[in-house]
Amino acid sequence: MPSLEFLQPAYDLRGVALSVLVAILASYVSLDLAKRVQKRDLYLRLFWTTGGGIVMGTGVWAMHFVGMLALQMPMEVGYDHFMTLLSWACAVSTSALALFISSRPRLGWRLLVSGGFVMGVGICAMHYIGMAALVLAPGIVWNGTLVMCSALVAFAASAVALSIFFRVRVLNGRQAQGAQVGAALVMGLAISGMHYLGEAAANYPLNAVCLSAQALHGEGLHTVIILACLVLMLLTLLASRVDDRMGKQAAKVSAALEMTSASLDGAHAELERLAMTDPLTGVSNRTLFQERLENALARLEQGTVAKMGVLFIDLDGFKPVNDSYGHAVGDALLQQIALRLKSVIRDVDALARIGGDEFVLLVDDVAAEEDVRLVAQRILDVMSTAFEIGARSVSLSCSIGAVVYPDQGERDRIVADADAAMYVAKNGGGNGYAFFRPHMHEDVSELVELRQALREAVETHQLQLHYQPKISGRTGQVNGVEALLRWIHPVRGPISPAVFIPIAERFGLINAIGAWVIDEACRQMGAWQAQGSKVRVAVNLSSHQLRNACIVEQVRDALQRHEVQPGQLVCEITESVAMERSQAAKGIIEGLSGIGVVVSIDDFGTGYSSLSSLRQMRVSELKIDREFVMDVHTSKDARAIVDAIVRLAHALDLRVVAEGVETAAQRDALIELGCDELQGFFFARPMPPQDLMKQGSPLMGAACSGSAEQALFA
Repeated sequence: MPSLEFLQPAYDLRGVALSVLVAILASYVSLDLAKRVQKRDLYLRLFWTTGGGIVMGTGVWAMHFVGMLALQMPMEVGYDHFMTLLSWACAVSTSALALFISSRPRLGWRLLVSGGFVMGVGICAMHYIGMAALVLAPGIVWNGTLVMCSALVAFAASAVALSIFFRVRVLNGRQAQGAQVGAALVMGLAISGMHYLGEAAANYPLNAVCLSAQALHGEGLHTVIILACLVLMLLTLLASRVDDRMGKQAAKVSAALEMTSASLDGAHAELERLAMTDPLTGVSNRTLFQERLENALARLEQGTVAKMGVLFIDLDGFKPVNDSYGHAVGDALLQQIALRLKSVIRDVDALARIGGDEFVLLVDDVAAEEDVRLVAQRILDVMSTAFEIGARSVSLSCSIGAVVYPDQGERDRIVADADAAMYVAKNGGGNGYAFFRPHMHEDVSELVELRQALREAVETHQLQLHYQPKISGRTGQVNGVEALLRWIHPVRGPISPAVFIPIAERFGLINAIGAWVIDEACRQMGAWQAQGSKVRVAVNLSSHQLRNACIVEQVRDALQRHEVQPGQLVCEITESVAMERSQAAKGIIEGLSGIGVVVSIDDFGTGYSSLSSLRQMRVSELKIDREFVMDVHTSKDARAIVDAIVRLAHALDLRVVAEGVETAAQRDALIELGCDELQGFFFARPMPPQDLMKQGSPLMGAACSGSAEQALFA
């Protein structure tokens, strides 16, 4: 209507600020109410949805009329009863809808869009019906663009409110309080923005007359409405806090009861687990394994399964690793071994640790021995890869004994039968498996007796060192001796080292025996030295001793204790051991050489020496294996190999010792090829130290003319 002039809108800033505060408070209360509709009880959910809709809607409606009151008009104004009530109803229904949607378990995009649209329509209806309650003549002229903008803001604000309701309702504690305050600010400003954008769309004619001035009018009435709304919202907020506190107390009581019950159940379950589980590796212990075995036997007797297998797994060389590197490394190694074993078995099988380095495995429901054989091979394969323990790389193998029941073994001796088979695999060199056969119990009984006898031998000094002379290839003089271990059993008599050394290695006695050998050799050198003979003695170091990080200290202590010069002791290390453990062996060799001990590579030519490694190792001599000495005088190949070894050693400034010399022809051929020292039965057999001295002449400086006696004592 171009002929009309319009009022320039003016607002009381205090009223505007009050309306914004009412909007923020209404939003805060609304967010708090959104949590109430999550109650599981149907009646409580209905109560909070209905009551919440009234409180929330009244607050938004009150914000609208506070904003209208802030508009300063040059006339007395009032509001139509019906239209005012209708705008309130729109606000309440829209708020109830918002709370209902926020109670849904999921807020998909369709529900968000549709809910936001319906709520936007309700807010617009509340706003513009409330504006229409102000009846003017001529009427309000609307700016269509701003009306559309206010509607879009209402739709967007509704969608944002729904999203905020949905997210804030699941928060608790300080996080919930902070999020609720922030969200109330956003929602309150959005609602206020929509209201004042809608106000801006209204153009009031300059000479308009308010036809509803006698209806709801007066600032006092508005103030009463505002205060009533504020009181209602505050009371609702207080009620929700009381509800919260009561709910928390009930939740605490319920949680305490549940926790008590759960704790008792958990403690009982944990006790059962601990009673049935190996605490280090987490696999079953002997008790649980026996239970699983009995269940499997019961199923077999009922015909549920046809056969079953039991494997007894014993680690090869674990004790030296544990002794050398410490129990922490040993424990970590056992844990990794258990993991590898579990990786190759089925869920129906049962793995248990029953000793320090012993495991047993129940292979349930097998068709034939071949099925168990495949499991044993998988275990050997998975054990073939080195274990990485921190900065250390540890290689271990295992020996496995197997029983397929009922084809093999006795019902009440299944594990013992598998253990007997494991001993057979162990005696075969380890890193293999064997299936039980009846004769194995006799072999195991013999082995157990020898093991116990060997323990007693170490404690009762049944072990002795015999000495075999080493003869100079150039002068024929005795240059020194090699200490060789002997066991003289009081009943059985002499027991071969080929029999008792593997037993010592199997049962972890080899390090103690090796330490005794070093100390006894040094003691004997000291005794000979006191008698006027300075003798050089060679001792053998086993692969287990090379794993012992303290071996250098042991040697130094023995030399100092018996006042022997380090150069008098020769430590012989087999070629295969030196090369297999080149880094570890290199460290031991450097340590021994560093204190002045002579280091010799034994059995040279039977291994796979790297010339580069040999050059870098601080060794002083090479010892040619008897395999090449045997036919050096008759075989061109053997002669060529010995010649090559001698030339190589001399080029590296190493001495060459030939062992196993049994004939004069062998002696002559070796001397001709340039061997520095000779050793063997041709010169003398190993003998006790007292026999060396009985001939009445000192060891050192004796001439060798061919016979054993002349070689030692001219």
